[in-house]
Formats: sequence, structure tokens, C-alpha cells
Amino acid sequence: MLFLFIIDTLDKNFVFFSMSTDISVENITTNTKLLNNQSSNDRLKFIINSLVDHMHAFARETRLTTEEWRIGLEFLTECGQMCDKDRQELDVLSGVLGLNAVVDGINHPKFENATETTMLGPFFKEDAPELTNGESIVSSAKQDVCLFLATVKDTKGNAIEGVKVDVWETDETGHYDCQYPDRQNSDMRGRLTSNQNGEVYFKCVKPVSYPIACDGPVGKLLRALNRHPYRPAHIHFRINDPKGKYNELITALYIHGDPYETSDSVLDVKTSLIVDPVKINDTDLAEKYHVNKDDWLIEYDFVLVTPEELQNALSSNANVS
Repeated sequence: MLFLFIIDTLDKNFVFFSMSTDISVENITTNTKLLNNQSSNDRLKFIINSLVDHMHAFARETRLTTEEWRIGLEFLTECGQMCDKDRQELDVLSGVLGLNAVVDGINHPKFENATETTMLGPFFKEDAPELTNGESIVSSAKQDVCLFLATVKDTKGNAIEGVKVDVWETDETGHYDCQYPDRQNSDMRGRLTSNQNGEVYFKCVKPVSYPIACDGPVGKLLRALNRHPYRPAHIHFRINDPKGKYNELITALYIHGDPYETSDSVLDVKTSLIVDPVKINDTDLAEKYHVNKDDWLIEYDFVLVTPEELQNALSSNANVS
């Protein structure tokens, strides 16, 4: 039998449920949630109790053994031990299990006339240098130079001036600058501002595919599942309107034809974000942007939504569900 007790304290009431003295597989979920219900935070109670429901159901469904759960706890412990300011193994785990993409999709519904979002990823840094349009985010000459021409508009097709566009990518070996232990300054990244026509343009290197960190417990899991650790070639963007009129856009563009296009290790590729680099092959264009005719060209139009448009979409999705 369950008994409810209320104990008055100086500043609040604590609600205590005494658990059954005969805990079993059948009643432990109910008892756990009763204990959780002492919280006055309704959202916290909802999230934790839903988590309890699913975790307990998972254990029952799989008939989880004590040894398997011990191994699972050791795995999670090892993931936590590999987390620091430069590496978040638990974030990597969430990525390869598709949870990061699910959370992103829930919070950023798809618009027919706006750019889809992706995850921020672990390699974004705040120290990107401020660049002017036409500059290179690459500190020194690289192979496969790529000219990137973009516009930033609203859902009605109006150009947006003055938005800050962070861009970052790996070098030609598939490494971000922050992965080098001797990193002195930022490289392969920059922050630009859209002009009065909503234009942003810069030079970079043609993106390449690369493996996620696989020297830790998540790498062991991928090998056990016979999964590869590679991400298809892509370049990241974070677009912010300092005036707050438009919602922040975090996204990435993926290179068409990459061998890992349909098996991204963190499940973040979307068809609308796949681009086709082409050779410039245009003397006038090459001269205008100070590149060579045999360099690569990527063009893309980013479309931002307002906070009101996003909220309306979220409310609509909530009503549907």
C-alpha cells in the first residue's frame, strides 16, 4: 500500500510517498514515478517520468541481464571520462545513435521555403576571425580551392543585410583546426557579414569526408556494430541576425556524390542541403572574385525564418501530435 505524507518546512511543503515494501518488476515503475512526483517542477517531472517509463520498458523488453547492464554502465562511465573542453564523447554517442538529429528536428520543423537545420557539431569555436566578403577562411594556399557564393534572404525573398555568418570546415586532410594540439590561431573558419544584397562570399577548400573520433568507447561501439565512423564531406554555417528579427540558423551543406552521403555516421544529411560543386570555367567570374577558372564553385541561397514563423510551426506540429 502507498501512503502520502506532507511535511511542512519553513519555506515549502515537501510531498513524500512511501514506497511499497514489496517492490517488484511489475510495480517498480509506478513507485519510482511516485517518488519523482515530489518535485514542484512539472516539466522536470514529465521528462524524468517519461524517461523512467521508457528505460524500464527497455529493460523488460530486452530481458536485460545483470552482466549486460554492468557493461553498459562501464561504457557510459568511460564516455564520461573522455569528456573535456575539447571533446564530448557523450555528444558523439548521442550523434551516432541519432538522438541529436531527433532533438534538432523536433525543435526546428521543416519549412518548404526555408533552409533546413542540422546540428552545431563539436567543432564550432567562438574565435573565428572577422572577414570581409571575398576573403579566404584558409590561412595558406591549399589544393582544391573553392569559391562559395551565397545569399541570405527571408521567406518572402527579401535580402537580409547585416547578418553574421560563421563558417567552418576541415582542412584537406579531414581535420578541424582545434584538433591540432599546437593550434595557435583559428584556421578553416571565419565570420562574415551579409551586404545590402544579402550576399556572402568567400574562399575555402572543397570539403572532404572524415571520420568522427573513434579512439574511444563510441568507436568501440561502432566497430562492434560493424558501422563506419565517417561523415560525408560538408561545410558548417551558423547564421545570426544581431537585431533578432530572424531566428538563428545552424546548418551544413553536403557535397553530392560523396561515398558516405547515404550513411552519415551521425545521420544528419538532408536532401535539400546537398550541393553540387562545379568548376568555375568562367573567365569573367574568376576575375571578379580573384580565383582561377579551374577552381571549384558552390552556390547556395540561405533562407531564414522569423521567431514568429518558427513558433507557429512548432505550435502547429504540437497540435497535430
